[in-house]
Amino acid sequence: MNVRTRTRTAAAGFATLALLGLAACSSDSDAAGSSSEQSTTQESPAEPEPTEEGAEDMEMDPAANLVGPGCEAYAEEVPEGAGSITGMSTDPVAVAASNNPMLTTLTSAVSGELNPDVDLVDTLNGDEFTVFAPVDDAFAAVDEKTLDTLSTDADLLTSVLTYHVVPGQLLPEDVVGEHETVQGDTVEVTGSGDEMKVDDANVVCGGVMTQNATVYLVDSVLMPPM
Repeated sequence: MNVRTRTRTAAAGFATLALLGLAACSSDSDAAGSSSEQSTTQESPAEPEPTEEGAEDMEMDPAANLVGPGCEAYAEEVPEGAGSITGMSTDPVAVAASNNPMLTTLTSAVSGELNPDVDLVDTLNGDEFTVFAPVDDAFAAVDEKTLDTLSTDADLLTSVLTYHVVPGQLLPEDVVGEHETVQGDTVEVTGSGDEMKVDDANVVCGGVMTQNATVYLVDSVLMPPM
């Protein structure tokens, strides 16, 4: 083999070694990169999944349980704001009722305005209740003599008002039947949908949610047994 041949052979050998070295470096680099990606993936904290309670809260629709022929008219009369169906759901029941323009007389009765010796606001806001709430037209149908008596007889007014309140929040699917009231006697809920009644009063719009109560607007003032 002459010198020129040996030189070409040696050059080819060095070129081969260089290519093998580059391939090895590339392989090592890819492996390191893959390892780094796996490490990053493993170490990145997973986003917390919402709890079941949280998911229910996000999906809660204040209008989901409404029953009664007057719900549409109520929504049209009070489409937004604190007294609306959605607005009432964010406040405790006595506060929510005070913002509802259909419940002004009831609000005055439970807050000490009708009779200064009867103030049930803290009681109503302090626990979970189902409230049968007479609308203003219901109180307008009560004779003036009875209203005068209620404005001076604290015990009687307290008895009448607490007869409209049942412990615990009862949705329309659970409210039908007899229930002991805070006053001590029982009320009976019958019917369903647009034909639901509480004793002899018709439900105008029921299943209205507040922060601590389920409200059923009714068209008559309920009177406990005397």
